[in-house]
Amino acid sequence: MSEQYILVIDEGTTGTRVLIVDHNSTIKAQAYTEFTQYHPAADRVEHDAEEIWQATQKMMQQALSAAGLKPADIAALGITNQRATTVVWDRKTGKPILPAIVWQDTRTAGYIETIRDQWAEQAYAHTGWALAPVYSALSLNWIMENVPDARERGKAGDLAFGTIDSWLIHRLTAGKVHAIAASNASVTGSYDLLNDRWYGEWLDFLGVPQSLLPEVRDDSGDFGMTDPALLGVEIPITGAIADQHAALFAQGCFEPGTVKCTHGTGTFLDMNIGPNLAISQNGLNTIIAWRMNGETIYGLEGYAAVTGSAIQWLRDGAEMIRSSEETEALATSVSDNGGVYFVPALTGLSAPYWDSFARGMIIGITRGTKKAHIVRATLEGIVYATKDFLETMRRDSGVKIKSIKVDGGAARNDFMMQFQSDLLDAEVVRPLNPEATSLGAAYMAGLAIGYWDSPADFFAGQQIDRVFKPQMPAAERERLYAEWTKAIKRCMGWVEG
Repeated sequence: MSEQYILVIDEGTTGTRVLIVDHNSTIKAQAYTEFTQYHPAADRVEHDAEEIWQATQKMMQQALSAAGLKPADIAALGITNQRATTVVWDRKTGKPILPAIVWQDTRTAGYIETIRDQWAEQAYAHTGWALAPVYSALSLNWIMENVPDARERGKAGDLAFGTIDSWLIHRLTAGKVHAIAASNASVTGSYDLLNDRWYGEWLDFLGVPQSLLPEVRDDSGDFGMTDPALLGVEIPITGAIADQHAALFAQGCFEPGTVKCTHGTGTFLDMNIGPNLAISQNGLNTIIAWRMNGETIYGLEGYAAVTGSAIQWLRDGAEMIRSSEETEALATSVSDNGGVYFVPALTGLSAPYWDSFARGMIIGITRGTKKAHIVRATLEGIVYATKDFLETMRRDSGVKIKSIKVDGGAARNDFMMQFQSDLLDAEVVRPLNPEATSLGAAYMAGLAIGYWDSPADFFAGQQIDRVFKPQMPAAERERLYAEWTKAIKRCMGWVEG
């Protein structure tokens, strides 16, 4: 297989990336395009699943062309994806019955409040996920209630549900395979971790027919073959893994207590807790980190839904910047934040607050406030959100977290990485190649076919770009975080449920 490669489809929340990876973990070529974000109402975030599929096909062709390769040069295909986004399609036509409901969508927030007393503790104990709009199960409930004939068609077996990995597998195999990776299943809020199956009692309460649900498979394993009409040859699909889990694996977090932080559309902090299931006692999510050869590794996770997308808002909404690359120079052009704090709760607050009715807030503005202060406050706000769930993770695990591996687009920002090291009082390790999510999917696919014999094979070529070490005095760290905590309290419960 020395002359073959792994092709990865990395389906993010705002765009589609396709990469081609070689034996040395080197990205030989890649292609990327954004797709449309739909916001038909203040509480809704939607994608066109067909647009995503069309973008994926184009990026596959572009990546192969850029690498000078033929489809026959690809040994296997791996997928990593935005999690918990809900797609429902007609099994006969293969077409979605409505726009995909994105994980940032909060249309189910009101319904959650009506069932919280009855289900919050029980659902959390079984699924490992605090009751929140991110649940695919709740999106499915909304679909069954609001899309004409959906429940009847679902009961008749005419509809199929999947997260983005399932949707791509469905299209890549021309409808032959309806499956979901174990990692993605664990993030739907409908997978029973205690009993290792779909949570039937919860789904029955929500009125979601279980006939909609995909088969749960190992993240590294068989997901079928691509339809030969797609690329002219059949390519085995041997890896599918949720994006944050892929990054945890690619960052080499194999031992319990190891931690990575991904700065993408949202910011996600994940810790490997090993093969023994432990549900968080402090509001963090418990996930299946990955499943290989039938063995499950679990993790703890905290996330903030809007961080990288807050920078995108600075560009596209507030129009304060032309590109995200400008933010570092602007942030360092002022000596501090000028007393300005930006809580990026544009779609509510997640761990550890779980307030769907919070909203974004910029506070502390004076006549001396400049654009640079607001940009700096945005970058700092991403880090403050990370500290919120790092402290919770420390309490849950009892582990003093001294080192954090980072990846994702915003990890390239030196100012933000140094501030993260300072505020979290931990070293921050940035690899030379920050595309850990894509590499994790490549490793899942490659290990399944023997392209790599072991993790040691693919880590041999990896290099560290920079290590950031804490420099901030403890008193200053505590003062800044206390101010952030005050800001958080002021934005909570802004929208009435």
